[in-house]
Amino acid sequence: MIAARDPFPAPVTPIPFRKMHGLGNDFVVIDARGHAFPASPALLGRIADRRLGVGCDQLILLEPSDRADARMRIFNPDGGEVGACGNATRCIAWLLAAEAGRAQAIIETRAGLLRATLAEGVVTVDMGAPRLGWGEIPLAGAGADTARVAIDAAGIDPALPGWFSAVNMGNPHAVFFVEDCDAFELARIGPALETHPLFPEKANVSLASRAGPDALRVRVWERAAGATLACGTAACAVAVAAWRLGLVPEGPVRILLPGGVLTIARGGAGSVLMTGPVATSFTGTLDPALLILPEAAA
Repeated sequence: MIAARDPFPAPVTPIPFRKMHGLGNDFVVIDARGHAFPASPALLGRIADRRLGVGCDQLILLEPSDRADARMRIFNPDGGEVGACGNATRCIAWLLAAEAGRAQAIIETRAGLLRATLAEGVVTVDMGAPRLGWGEIPLAGAGADTARVAIDAAGIDPALPGWFSAVNMGNPHAVFFVEDCDAFELARIGPALETHPLFPEKANVSLASRAGPDALRVRVWERAAGATLACGTAACAVAVAAWRLGLVPEGPVRILLPGGVLTIARGGAGSVLMTGPVATSFTGTLDPALLILPEAAA
C-alpha cells in the first residue's frame, strides 16, 4: 500500500513581491536586501510563468549595494541574467526614491551605475553612453561599421532590409528600419533574428518606422522574452541608431511602442536619457507551494 503524500510540501517562508510595469513591460520585483533569494533558473522561470506563477517579462531582484541605493539584478523568464532593462530601471528608481523620500535614486546594475530622477509622474534615467564597437555589441566575425551591418535576412522575411544598425545599451540590439513595422509577423521572424549567427550573445530585435519628424514607431522582440509591449533599452537603441544615420534631428525623439511612448534624449558625455511612466499593478506574497519545484517535491 502506497502512503498518501501531502500535496503541499514543507512550508517555505513566504516572500513578498510587487508587480510593476513600464508601458506594459511587466516585472515581478522581489526585495532581497534583507535575505538571500534562491535565484535558480528553474525557480525564476516558475515565477515568471503566466500560468503557473505570477507572470512577467522579467524578474527583478533588489540586493544590497555599497555603491548605490540598491543593486538591481534582471532575469529573463528562462532564468538567464541580463545586464540592463530600461523600463525596470525606471520602476526600481521610483521605488527607491519613494522609500528614501527624495526625487533621485542611484541603482547598481551589471551595466554600471544608473542615475534617475523623478518629476511630474515620470522617471528619467541616465542609461549611460551606448557602446558601438563591433566587439562591444558583440557581433560575430570582424567588422567596423555598426551603423549599417549587412545581413542576409531574405530567408527569414524577404521584406526585411539587407542591413541593420547595432547598438549595445547594456545588452545587444539590432535595429531594422522598415517602411511599416506593423506589416511584419514579429512572432515568426523574431526568434530567427534573435538567434542569427551574427549575434554570439543573441540580440534584442527592433523594427522601426517613421511616425513623424521626431518620432519612430517601434516593435520589439526581446531575447528570451519574446514580443513585449515596451522595451526601454530598445527605445534608446533605436534613437541612437536613428541619430547616427541622420533619420531624426539631434534633439529628443519620441519612441511609440505598443504600450505607450518613451522620450529619448541626449545627456552629457554622450549618455542617453530615457523618460517615461511607471506603475504598480499589485502586491502580494508568493505561495510557499510555488517555491518548491515539482522535482523537489517528488
